[in-house]
Amino acid sequence: MKLADIKKLKVAELRSKLTELGLDSRGLKAELVDRLWSVSQSPEQDQLPADCSPTPSGPTEPAEVQPPNESSSPPGVDGAAPLREVDPVREYTDTATQTEPEPGPPAGSERPPGAGTGCQAGGKQQGQSDGSVAGEMGRGRAFYEFKEEIRYKRSKSPQPPEDKDEKEEWDEDKVRLDPHVRHLHFEVGPDGSCGQPRFWDRYPSLWSGCRLTHGVRQGRVGFEVRLEKKLLSVETEGREAEGPYGLRVGWSVGDASLLLGEDKLSFAYDGRGKKVSGGKQEEYGEPLAEGDIVGCYASFSTDGAVELFFHKNNRFLGGAFSLRASVLRGRVLVPHVLCKNCSVRLLLDPSAPQWYAGPPGFTPLTALPAGQRVRVTSTLPTSRAQSEVVMMVGLPGSGKTFWAQAHMKQHPEKEYRLLGTEELLACMLSGGPRGSRLQQASQCLTDLIKVAAETPGNYILDQCNVLFSARRHKLQLFAGFRRRVVVLFPPADEWRRRLSQHRMGDGEHIPETALLKLQVSCSLPEPQPELMEEVEYAELPQEQARSLLVEYREEAQRLLPPVIKPDKKPRWYKKRRHFPGPPPSNRTQWTAIPGWGDPRGNIQPWVQQARHWNLPYQ
Repeated sequence: MKLADIKKLKVAELRSKLTELGLDSRGLKAELVDRLWSVSQSPEQDQLPADCSPTPSGPTEPAEVQPPNESSSPPGVDGAAPLREVDPVREYTDTATQTEPEPGPPAGSERPPGAGTGCQAGGKQQGQSDGSVAGEMGRGRAFYEFKEEIRYKRSKSPQPPEDKDEKEEWDEDKVRLDPHVRHLHFEVGPDGSCGQPRFWDRYPSLWSGCRLTHGVRQGRVGFEVRLEKKLLSVETEGREAEGPYGLRVGWSVGDASLLLGEDKLSFAYDGRGKKVSGGKQEEYGEPLAEGDIVGCYASFSTDGAVELFFHKNNRFLGGAFSLRASVLRGRVLVPHVLCKNCSVRLLLDPSAPQWYAGPPGFTPLTALPAGQRVRVTSTLPTSRAQSEVVMMVGLPGSGKTFWAQAHMKQHPEKEYRLLGTEELLACMLSGGPRGSRLQQASQCLTDLIKVAAETPGNYILDQCNVLFSARRHKLQLFAGFRRRVVVLFPPADEWRRRLSQHRMGDGEHIPETALLKLQVSCSLPEPQPELMEEVEYAELPQEQARSLLVEYREEAQRLLPPVIKPDKKPRWYKKRRHFPGPPPSNRTQWTAIPGWGDPRGNIQPWVQQARHWNLPYQ
């Protein structure tokens, strides 16, 4: 039975089925659904009643095996299903988002016993907005960014985040997923050996990557990765043929893109049965299924050449990449994972046996002596006081992205993270209509800025940020950072030239009405010590920029169509009518009130009106 079918059951039906299984039937409906769903996914599925057990289609699916007791222990050590530990900070397993177990591997492939799921879906988040996309396909990046900025007008001032300046203490020699060298939308598990996309249920087309803390440049080394769980929401559960999940594993150099396989010095085995490097894909190996284990191996020769190959469930898939010594030039190769809508786990416990023995003569990365593996150093700040955020301000096409990229090249030691719509679009490798991806990227960027405000580092916010309410809200989020605002406001002719070049280069059409509204609502920042430490006008000085903005605003107000407000009906405040004659039938109850018979009082208004009009009132 699918999760959606279980949720349709009434509370009485849920309790009846749980009672038949001998389980506790007390609690709210959400708890009952979670309890029944967990039982339906356990190996004891044959104990379910006939109307509750899943009906197989085609060949019978093997029962899903529970994960081993220790996350780093080899599969198949103990057949008993151990209790699952829950992280006190955030529960890393949410059974309400799990899906049915996948069919077994194809004939000829081996899967070790016990290769279950350990690092699964995170906490359930709010669903994606259901705005109409069909009518917004031809609109460019500025349109969707402006829509997101308008939301800040009605938002409350954010609470300053808690001070987390204390440095996270962990062994520098321990191999783990590096929390400093990852996408902000990639979430590293508490033990540093598992991870998953942060926004998998809201933005399912987003790929998220992370590298390990150590790499190698010599010897014969390998590491293992397990595809833990497909994180499919209710919307994507029935669309597996479209490839809603994906996994890439392999190697890359330290300064390569986090999108594994998209750079020249980035080499990946794609779970769709391909190998990828430099953005080029070739057929290789076999597709991956849930629970499969991939072995990634690198063999360095004495002259510096490298051979890269992969195993699937201990089966050799053939040579993947052959690199001459002139390609790497002695650079360190670092293990790298990139995933979409799935969770992964790496075997990083040096004391635990390998899931598979691997090729003869190869040593696991975690078993290498500390002197033979290279620690990839990072100069990122570890506290909010050391961190910096640069907010770009300017109209569309004013050159904000160009200035930000040049600033990052001038200061490589700061390792800036560029937070912009284009960067998120690059993480959507699966393609699709650009308008739909732009809308998702703009919405995801709003959530990503909140994550960045809680993560020490150096950031550049590459958005228009022309509304004061949007600037104030974002700068308040980064309280404790060194906040710097850079305004790009070129001369009028230069701005029009850049805007035309931007439209021709990207092929985007910014609606003229949206551009005029941006000019009307645009405001330039002033020094405010409570919000920012520095304001820099990179092109025109502040006074000239303000004068030019006034001209833009006047021209835009003249070109915009008048806003016709609907006519409001006049509110007539009518006095309560007092009809001559006796009050309603409850008069007998009023006669007991003192002073009822006194005509001078205002207790009988109908009597006074009757006298005024000479009408009989008795």
